[in-house]
Amino acid sequence: MPESPKWSVVFYQDTRGRMPVDEWIRTLPNQDQTRIFKTIGLLADYGVQLTMPHARHLRGKLWELRIATRRQDYRVLYAAVIGQQFVLLHGFAKKTPKTPTRELEIAERRLADYQARSKEI
Repeated sequence: MPESPKWSVVFYQDTRGRMPVDEWIRTLPNQDQTRIFKTIGLLADYGVQLTMPHARHLRGKLWELRIATRRQDYRVLYAAVIGQQFVLLHGFAKKTPKTPTRELEIAERRLADYQARSKEI
């Protein structure tokens, strides 16, 4: 049986060319960065088949990558978009049991912006 094609993973880029998730990851300790990038790799390899404990649906089109390190738990919010592609929208350190509404709203705003600008191309 042929292997299913890999998904591509892109970082959300704002109108100024900044990639907030990539910039955030690069502020973290090296070991944590490595763990996050490995989990992003799992998302590319398994696509929508990736489930708990690595990925979980939040609401609407938003999903979260769940990354645990010795120091901290992290979340990267993402969505599937056209073309067998995921867009990484927002990342943060997990500090509360429930994902804060503010974090969800940031990801939803970025997704709306990404989709609006994708239609302009």
